[in-house]
Order: sequence, then C-alpha cells, then structure tokens
Amino acid sequence: MTEHRWAPGQTVVERFVRPDGSIGQHHPLRVVSDDGETLLGWLPLGTPIVGSRLADGRSLREAPLEQRFREPRVRVPDIWHGTSTLRLIPDDAWSSVWWFFEADGRFRDWYVNLEIPRGRTETGPDRVDGILDLVVTPGAGWKWKDEDEAEAAVEAGRLTTAELDTLRAEGERMGALAERGAYPFDGTHTDFRPDPGWPAPELPAGLRPTGPAGPAR
Repeated sequence: MTEHRWAPGQTVVERFVRPDGSIGQHHPLRVVSDDGETLLGWLPLGTPIVGSRLADGRSLREAPLEQRFREPRVRVPDIWHGTSTLRLIPDDAWSSVWWFFEADGRFRDWYVNLEIPRGRTETGPDRVDGILDLVVTPGAGWKWKDEDEAEAAVEAGRLTTAELDTLRAEGERMGALAERGAYPFDGTHTDFRPDPGWPAPELPAGLRPTGPAGPAR
C-alpha cells in the first residue's frame, strides 16, 4: 500500500505524464474516498485545469490525425467542460473509470480511460494517457473510442505496440465487466451527488500557467 493516502474532501491533482517524462495536463480532483490503492475523485463541470495544445495554438482535434502525435505540445490554462466526472483510479490498473454527469446532475454514461499507471506522488496520481478508450452506455453496451488515434500514436512513437496491446487487453477486460453489468458498471455511484459543502477543487497556485483559456478535450 502506498505511503500517500488522502482524506475525503482533500484536493489532489491527477497528472498526465508524456512519454518523455514531462507533465502535460493537470486535473484537480476533490477526494471522495481513498484506501491507499484506489482513489475516487470528483471533477465538476467548469473547474479550471491545466490542459494542452499544440505549440502552434491548435487543439489536438484541429490537427490532422498524422500530426496530432508528432507536433510539440504546450500546457495552457483550460476549463473542464461538457460533464462533471467522478473518477475511479486504481493505482495498478491500466484504466480508470469515469462516471459522466450532465449539468443537472443526471448520470449519462461511463467512460473507460485507458491509461498506463505511474504511481502516486504526494500531490496525486500520475498516469500516461493511453489514447484508446471505451464508452459504456447504460442499456446499450460498450464501444471502442479513438482506435484511429491509438494507431497513429504508435506510428508516431507516442505509444509502443506492446503498450497498445496491453491497453487493448485492459479494454477487453473492462468491456466484459460492462457486458455482465458487474462493478463498476452495476449502477454504483450513478446517483452520486457531491457534498454541498465542498467548493470546486482548485489547482495549486504554482500550476496555473498564464495564457488564454479554452475548453479541455
């Protein structure tokens, strides 16, 4: 069990590590629970984060697929948009599960973010984004997301073939759980509401880069 463990209500920062070891995005999470091996954290809609863009100012989605993982990236101030997310982050798993909630608090679906675990620091968990993901829709099964991006990432050296194979196997494992309606896809946390006394999580002052803000991916 890790020496780093956080109490409910604390803020931690989930960091996404690039292949060269540099840190890309920073997402502040309000801790819901943590047993020292699995963190459950809350990132509400509208929370300021550290995002990333291509060095020329384009978002990743604005760049052609063949450029997305070859052009240099910079960190920029961003806002978490679209949905609020509850994240289940097991230290050793090659995935985290995100519950997506609409602005009115209604649960929408699950997002399985395939990732390479990099342990914990005193400020939060470190992960490498695995590009390939799953979307699990209640009553409608699951599907892969961003398969084309994952292949492009391998071609660009952003991921290795072995890493993608492991990520895909993890996706198959999580998809099988979804098909059975097993935890975490059994309805647990779909009625989640944050403690009304919690303010939105904030980034530490030293992690707030200067520059124009834009919506996060």
